[in-house]
Amino acid sequence: MRLPALRICLAAMALTIATASRAEPTIAQRQACTPDVLRLCSSQIPNVAGITACLRREKLRLSPGCRAVFSAAGQPHSAGL
Repeated sequence: MRLPALRICLAAMALTIATASRAEPTIAQRQACTPDVLRLCSSQIPNVAGITACLRREKLRLSPGCRAVFSAAGQPHSAGL
């Protein structure tokens, strides 16, 4: 079953985004991006770096809420992202 892997992956993605913005991930951030991950980047699950890269590539197609999460986080250049 992929559901547990999806939850772990989404939590890790939220932590990656939060680390980039130096803030704790919020439930709202996870909720904002989960539909976009499933719609645009499901082939990358459970690869957190792949999901993050996919969401960045698809920035113009992201929902407004998820786009705001990435805009707030900026564009980190750390390893693994």
